Parts: sequence; structure tokens; C-alpha cells
Amino acid sequence: MNKVALVTGASGGIGAAVALELAGLGFDIGVHYYSSREKAEAVAEDIEALGRNAVLLQADLADSAACAEIVEKCVQELGPIYVLVNNAGITRDTLLMRMEDDDFTSVIEANLNACFYMTRAVVPLLLKAKAGRIINIASVVGITGNAGQANYAASKAGIIGLSKSVAKEVAKRGITVNVVAPGYIVTPMTEVLSDAVKKEISDKIPLKRLGQPEDVAGMVGFLTSEKAAYITGQVLAVDGGMVI
Repeated sequence: MNKVALVTGASGGIGAAVALELAGLGFDIGVHYYSSREKAEAVAEDIEALGRNAVLLQADLADSAACAEIVEKCVQELGPIYVLVNNAGITRDTLLMRMEDDDFTSVIEANLNACFYMTRAVVPLLLKAKAGRIINIASVVGITGNAGQANYAASKAGIIGLSKSVAKEVAKRGITVNVVAPGYIVTPMTEVLSDAVKKEISDKIPLKRLGQPEDVAGMVGFLTSEKAAYITGQVLAVDGGMVI
């Protein structure tokens, strides 16, 4: 039986790299996207070029019913889910004193609430199978905080707390739950930064460079492997040493 992974926010950046990494490891992939259908289709084509199956899953993950629906569709199209990667997320950066209510709540809903909804929808399937991996993509900002990102940092810190709690709940059934916390990764989200800002950031990173999506995807791939079967409830930073 083929193993199935559902990756949220898989239409670009880290999500696309994760989807392709897992396809290369033999997984069929549920490719979730919100608005970028064309990009999601391109990812699906790349997955199929690797000899794996892919299904497109469109949803606003801030809607709990939509989360349940794409989980059901993924199972119907590909089979039982073994891996869930909660990667989808947004930013609405601004200083706290300028932050509107919607700036805060929209980020919490898209990042933290969505992670909860997706996890809640998938966990019963993994409990029944007595096996599975949940990997949540947070951020080093959820560990350190960051000026101008109170909303984003709160959402990512929340993901860490959620993950540790769920890890304790499901461990007895052989399911692991871990967090990957990227540092500054070259994605469309960071491409808006000027070259000067990127250099300033790189100079503060011990490895002296920004990360690539494949750096994060490699960690996710490891966490799905049997070599990571005894790792759960952990926060693994992929940040070039930024938060040493």
C-alpha cells in the first residue's frame, strides 16, 4: 500500500519543496492550496514526474469544515493518510501599536487555528491506524519573538504548544508530532526584503547565508523516516545557527 502525505500550503516555497521531497521518498501527495491553483498544478505535475500520485486540495484552512472536507477527499483519492505537514501560513507584519484587530486575528486563524483544525481532522485516522507522523512548520520567531511580528510570533509559539500537547496525547498509539522551526528561508515571503536587509540578516547567521526551502524539506523528510521513530514533541530549528 502506498503511503500518503497531505501538505498544506504546498503551492510554493517551503510547501512545494516539502511535497517534492516526500514524493521522492515514495509518498503520494495531497497538495493543498488556497488561491494559487496554477502553481499547485505545477507542483502536482512535478510529483507525478517522480512517479507518484497527487491530488489538488483547495481550501481556506481558517474554515474547520473545509479542513475536514479536504482530509476526506485526500483519503478518497489517495488512501489513508500517514503524514500530515501543516505548513500553510501568512504574515501581516506591523508594530503592535499599529496592528489592527484583523491583522492579529487573521494571522492566528490562518496559522494556528488551521493547524488545529487540520490536526483534529487527521488524528482519528492515525489513531485508527496506530501509526503516523504530524510535522508542523513553525518559525524561530515563535521561539525568540520579533519586533513587528507579534501576531506571527504568537501564532507560531501557539503551534509549538499545540504540537507538544498533541504529541503527549497520541504517543501511546505510535504517532509522533514534531515541529520544524525555519529561520530566514528564501521564499516569496522573504523575497520582498531588500538586498541590504538580506545581507544584514545573513551576517547575523553563523552559517552566513539564508536557508533554502530544500533545507527545511530535508528535515521534514527525515522526520517521516523510521530513523526518526523515537523523536516526538521536539522543536527542530533549521536556521543556520541563528538561535544558538
